[in-house]
Amino acid sequence: MRAQDEAEIVACIPSLRRYARGLVSDPDRADDLVQDTLERAWSRFSMWQKRNEVRAWMFGIMHNHFIDRLRAQRSRPEDSAGDDLPELPQRAQQTDALEVRDLDRLLQRLPPEQREVLLLVSVEELSYQEVAQITGVPLGTVMSRLSRARARLRDEMTSQGQSKAQDKVSHAAQRIQRVK
Repeated sequence: MRAQDEAEIVACIPSLRRYARGLVSDPDRADDLVQDTLERAWSRFSMWQKRNEVRAWMFGIMHNHFIDRLRAQRSRPEDSAGDDLPELPQRAQQTDALEVRDLDRLLQRLPPEQREVLLLVSVEELSYQEVAQITGVPLGTVMSRLSRARARLRDEMTSQGQSKAQDKVSHAAQRIQRVK
């Protein structure tokens, strides 16, 4: 294979990736499809008829390979549902978005200097020394701000949880009193 032919094949990769992602929504499966296309094109390059573009030929290979995969999936017997079930119980995730929203609101209540230190250490996993360099404050100040931010966040979360529990209890008490 000539260097020019290799360069033409390599130049097709970005277009092939875009097309593959359009065919299959999963990026990993799309990358697999591109790799299979490149392998087939490389191994069967001698079969390419030089009267048309390499790019069109490679898109044809990808399309045909994609259709072959679809047909193979249809003809394959379906697995039993028991194989797909997780072995360990999974926790419910319905309230995750609400908890993240509540946490974000609590973070926004923190003073900016405490919030930035808390996020840099906890989320970005930077060391105290790196945070001190980034913020331009002494190491002890970073540690103090982090401690105060964690304490305040813990207090806010605890008081919020207690107020919700108290609201439920008072609501239940009102309902009981109404029955009498």
